[in-house]
Amino acid sequence: MIKIVTCRTLILSVIVLLASMLGYTQTIQTNTRNNNVDYGRLAKIDGLVNEYINKKWLTGAVTIIIKDNQLVQHKGYGYADVATKKPMRNDAIFRIMSQTKAITSIGIMILYEQGKLLLDQPISDFIPEFKNPVVLDKFNSADTTYTTVPANSEITFRQLLTHTSGLDYTDIGSSQVAAIYTKHHIPSGLGYFDANLLERMKALGKLPLSFQPGTKWQYGLNTDLLGCLIEVISGINLEDFFRKNIFDPLGMKDTHFNVPVSKANRLATVYTEDSLHNIIPWSHDFRRIDPDYPIMKKKYFSGGAGLSSTALDYAIFMQMLLNGGKYNGHQILSKRTVEMITSGQLNEGMFGDDNMGLGFGITSAKSAARGPRNAGSFSWGGYYGTTYWADPRSNLVCLFLTQQNPNSHPDIETKFEAMVYSSLK
Repeated sequence: MIKIVTCRTLILSVIVLLASMLGYTQTIQTNTRNNNVDYGRLAKIDGLVNEYINKKWLTGAVTIIIKDNQLVQHKGYGYADVATKKPMRNDAIFRIMSQTKAITSIGIMILYEQGKLLLDQPISDFIPEFKNPVVLDKFNSADTTYTTVPANSEITFRQLLTHTSGLDYTDIGSSQVAAIYTKHHIPSGLGYFDANLLERMKALGKLPLSFQPGTKWQYGLNTDLLGCLIEVISGINLEDFFRKNIFDPLGMKDTHFNVPVSKANRLATVYTEDSLHNIIPWSHDFRRIDPDYPIMKKKYFSGGAGLSSTALDYAIFMQMLLNGGKYNGHQILSKRTVEMITSGQLNEGMFGDDNMGLGFGITSAKSAARGPRNAGSFSWGGYYGTTYWADPRSNLVCLFLTQQNPNSHPDIETKFEAMVYSSLK
């Protein structure tokens, strides 16, 4: 009997060791309770979210919390569609908009690890239209004509990853450069576009920058350009590159540029507010973004805003980074590269009190003193009210997903965050 038990114990030990070596123990565990979490306190999140829904401040939301690679909360609240009273399931698909940026940034870093590019290399080495850039000098708002001055340097991959290149945004950017972009038919990446990505990015390369590269932080089409560079350097389109190098290895089965028809019924409805702050459906032509774009067959893949996903899929992506680039037995990036990605890249003050990593906002010690997130946490969000963060010190991944812009009661995200940390022992 003793020999049998010893033998079984040895076999189990070997299995655990092999699983650890292969990385399988780093996948999110769904059938265990975490002793470092107070589930009674965690349950109070239900009351918070339901209160906002009952007050008609929110139509619905999905939350997910991963602690120590363990799923401790994953819930849908309210309605995915108010008109039909369709409940919000926790596997609802959301238009994650700018949360796409992090995935595209990781795609570039995969090519970096393959020796295909250097972070401080000029992007004109791959798209010559960006050689000898110019910076906007004077602008005539009456006819959108302008003058320029030469840029002091070329745009680099690092500048694109940190939004310090001088590129702006169509529609949602500064008025002057946004007007120039619109005149030259540069897509914002938000919605559906019947265009050729490389052709449009080449056109962008001929337009003026908002400022000298590397001197300021400004949100812009940097990550759409990174997505185009992935296509140019890898030789395959962004959809296929993500599937081969990120989605399939990690098991992200519900993340798509083109959401399959079979999954269309899982898309949460998009909402906005009227002048009295009543929540109303987002129409097909509001702000020139048709909310049906996830199911409109497209080939223009916006690396800055084009993906749709679920809370669990995105949590898997973030957990991979917390694991040092490893998940599901696959090493997507090296541990050292992940450390670089999640380290501040900018001079003090360029990004307020915080810093910018290679595709993520980074919580500073100053911000950590004022809020629950630990210094070194990395995060971002999306145009339609999706947000996420990962906290390496607490080994925590959290997402709060809605489909509403604007939202007059965005404080629910901050309250959710406070309640998450209050539940940690």
